[in-house]
Amino acid sequence: MEKYEDLVYLDHNATTYLAPEVIQKISSLLESNFANPSSLYGVSQDAKEELEEARTDMKRILGIKTGKLIFTGGGSESDNLAIKGAAYANQRKGKHIITSQVEHHAVLHTCENIEKHGFEVTYLPVDNNGVIKLEELENAIREDTILISIMYANNETGVIQPIEDIVKIAREKGVLFHTDAVQVVGKMPINIEELDVDLLSLSAHKFYGPKGVGALYVKKRVLIDPLVHGGEQEQGKRAGTENTVGIIAMAEALKIAMQNPEKEIAREMVLRDKLENGLLKLIPESFINGGTAERLSNTTNIIVKYVEGEGMLLHLDSNKICASSGSACTSGSLDPSHVLLAMGVPHEFAHGSLRFSFGKFNTEADVDKVLEVLPTIIKTLREMSPLWDATKESK
Repeated sequence: MEKYEDLVYLDHNATTYLAPEVIQKISSLLESNFANPSSLYGVSQDAKEELEEARTDMKRILGIKTGKLIFTGGGSESDNLAIKGAAYANQRKGKHIITSQVEHHAVLHTCENIEKHGFEVTYLPVDNNGVIKLEELENAIREDTILISIMYANNETGVIQPIEDIVKIAREKGVLFHTDAVQVVGKMPINIEELDVDLLSLSAHKFYGPKGVGALYVKKRVLIDPLVHGGEQEQGKRAGTENTVGIIAMAEALKIAMQNPEKEIAREMVLRDKLENGLLKLIPESFINGGTAERLSNTTNIIVKYVEGEGMLLHLDSNKICASSGSACTSGSLDPSHVLLAMGVPHEFAHGSLRFSFGKFNTEADVDKVLEVLPTIIKTLREMSPLWDATKESK
């Protein structure tokens, strides 16, 4: 990490680094934990025992007493398994699904896919903060609605949806409810069974664990069809030899992340608010997306008018500051964020978005560097912008 020792990393919603304790755990397992946990001999049964200990630890931390925790290859696979699995298992009851316009593409593209196979999907609009309206959700539910999938917190803006109220509506209507909680698990205290959701997705690399491993919570008696067929691993819901090292490392990462989450939430909120207040003061024609809604403590998404997000990111990178413009999963696209457009942000302004997401090693010095560097970057870019010139001429 010496190469990156002076890096200001503010993109933890895209991914986190491995916690030092997790690196140690992985190193200790790579040689010893090589066996297939499905085999019958001793060394394999040792691997199986460690895998199940990891499952037990995660279920305890997440408040799971009776439901299943199915290990997957990450958040996107968990979302796919939840939506496709529930849809196909319950299609005799109906083929209507409800989601929102601001979901992660792992949900949106999955819904688009099953529309090709005879399902109908309603994509709920959101208000200016990116929050769904409960009345519109209730009105969208039909007799043939079998699943509602609404994310817990948005990956781009950090805005938190009213999950408890959504669950109540789903219960009253007898509809299954799935939440993509990839940005929540490891950041906020959560008791899944008290939350009363039917399906919940999580991913290890969002809370200082390895990439390529995640999990799906499935409530007791909820039926899902598997996506991957083959062996009977993961209680018959996800075939394939388990990534035992990754799973054990994920459990270790979750254990560490949840040691004192309230303290970390308070600390990150101070950093976030200092950054937001400073940027709004120093950069004219800027505003915070979802700023008046309940949000994750670590996330801010700011619009800077009359500049392009890509230009800001490149200049920040040259100053060794890592941030994001929209979702990392769409960083190769020139289209503006679908989340911001759904929130009513004009197309031309949505191009000028920046997301900063804090982690546990960020400090006030990191905020100070952004406040020192970014206003100068904006000034330089605006001097080259014909839109900025036109704005000044009209005043």
